[in-house]
Amino acid sequence: MQRDELADFLRRRRGLIRPAQMGLAEGSHRRTQGLRREEVALLAGVSVDYVIRLEQGRSTQPSPQVLGALARVLMLSDDERGYLFHLAGHQPPPAADNAALARAGLLRMLDLLGDTPAMVLSDLGEILAQNEMSTLLTGDHEGFSGDRRYIAYRWFTEPAARAVHPDDEHEYHSRQIVADLRAAAGRRAGDPIVSGLVARLTAASTDFRRLWADHEVAVRRSDRKTLLHPRVGRLVMDCETLLSPDLGQQLLVLTPADAECRAGLDLLLVIGAEEFADRRVSELEVHDGNG
Repeated sequence: MQRDELADFLRRRRGLIRPAQMGLAEGSHRRTQGLRREEVALLAGVSVDYVIRLEQGRSTQPSPQVLGALARVLMLSDDERGYLFHLAGHQPPPAADNAALARAGLLRMLDLLGDTPAMVLSDLGEILAQNEMSTLLTGDHEGFSGDRRYIAYRWFTEPAARAVHPDDEHEYHSRQIVADLRAAAGRRAGDPIVSGLVARLTAASTDFRRLWADHEVAVRRSDRKTLLHPRVGRLVMDCETLLSPDLGQQLLVLTPADAECRAGLDLLLVIGAEEFADRRVSELEVHDGNG
């Protein structure tokens, strides 16, 4: 791990990102060029103290997950992201591994969407990156491991995954998920990652076995779904999908289907802003208390 080089790289990249690029207000009293450390910490899901230690060359070795989050916040290109991994003493994930990290171009589009909920997914349904509004809407889905990384696996094995949609929509979503996975399996014929996931789902869920046997195939491009949010209630969302050229990743964008949903999202945005302020004050107090 090259701590000094890593620290300098992170500091310089942070200084190049305008707050507006991340959906943050620039403000007339901002003294920091680029993002503040606490803003990087919040957006990357790490502590302010850890960002400070990284930029001072005093940190422990960051995990690949932390590096991926920092690469997204700092809007690194594919080459810059690989360089970041090397400085931290890790091998960059192979480019062919669709479940490794979201494509840099899709990440930039994700950030440009601002207050519109959006996420980047692999072709197997692993959420690789979310913007802040997506996290407020659907929860944080970037920290799962093992088979729980895949939406299909959680949907068919965990009742809580289905609770976000009304009961009368469950069969429809089940069919859509299976048809999309079938399309990915066809493109990646012979891939042990795909065949292993299908085998484990077949063993774990009678619903999955039933629908897989129907052999329906469809790549999801547009849809409408109802979300049951615990804080703002029922939200009807239109979903549009932008696919990468190789169909390996997709950018999913959710927009309100009616005025009631728009009002719910506006309320959710206010809730998120209040929580951001509370967390920032709390983290600053902890940092100040530690000297």
